[in-house]
Amino acid sequence: MRERSGVGLGLALISAVTFATSGTFARSLIDGGWSAEAVVVARVGIAALVLAVPAVLALRGRRPVLRRNAGTIVVFGVLGVAVAQACFFNAVRYLPVGVALLLEYLGIVLVVGWMWLVHGQRPRLLTVAGSLTALGGLVFVLDLTGAERLDPVGVLWGLGAGVGLAGYYVIAGRLDAALPSVVMASGGMAVGALALILLGVLGVLPLTASAADVTFAGHRVSWLVPIAGLSLIAAVVAYLTGVAGARLLGARLSSFVGLTEVMFAVLIAWLVLGELPSAVQLLGGALIVIGVAVVRLDELRATPAVVPPAPAEPALACER
Repeated sequence: MRERSGVGLGLALISAVTFATSGTFARSLIDGGWSAEAVVVARVGIAALVLAVPAVLALRGRRPVLRRNAGTIVVFGVLGVAVAQACFFNAVRYLPVGVALLLEYLGIVLVVGWMWLVHGQRPRLLTVAGSLTALGGLVFVLDLTGAERLDPVGVLWGLGAGVGLAGYYVIAGRLDAALPSVVMASGGMAVGALALILLGVLGVLPLTASAADVTFAGHRVSWLVPIAGLSLIAAVVAYLTGVAGARLLGARLSSFVGLTEVMFAVLIAWLVLGELPSAVQLLGGALIVIGVAVVRLDELRATPAVVPPAPAEPALACER
């Protein structure tokens, strides 16, 4: 049992690290003339194709499950994939990667408000404390009195990403247990890519891409390098290791480990892009992570984990 937990922890950390690379890969493309929406289409479109084969295999004998959950997959693709990622990558245009990710993670606090206002689930005291801690951290992250103020446009995009992430968690919390996670991920990413392509064709959103070389980690490289990193490392590898880790640790514990993504994103952006938030912003980031972790801890205490039978599959816990 201890060995299984160790392997699960390792897989969950790999998932967090690989997810954390997405902003850094995307920054090189955006600085090279790509629109954020085109970056999302490339990332999730390629990842959806790669995961299509295991998704089809997982659906053998479960076609009625797919029909029953078609609407959920569409909403997940539009809100949890297209909106969340397009807003996050647009935020990266104006903000350091770590700050943009911290704003997105406030979506977990938004879930608390949604469940209270819409479903009448009044938050427990620990959840309120965690939410207030995270919101207090937001004040420090914005650093309104600092010399270098954050671009308000980027902040709005980051908060928009938080809304998308909140939608993802609300949907993930109501998933049909019979729906394979790989089907949800592949289908959701395909829907997200198609939705953005449609809006681009209609002229609602810009879909701009370039075949010119881009600057990544201080070197000129082909645009295929960050595209491969985004789709294969930050999507396919991140998702597969995340699901494998969730099977060994359980969805709730693996979601706690997933919070390390913020730390890894800040570290990677510092090493590759030379971006490092100020001391005040790092303090705010720590408060946001602590607050979100407290909310998660209270959820764990309020809802006892149910051990599923061996063939059952965990809920999505890490795909963004």
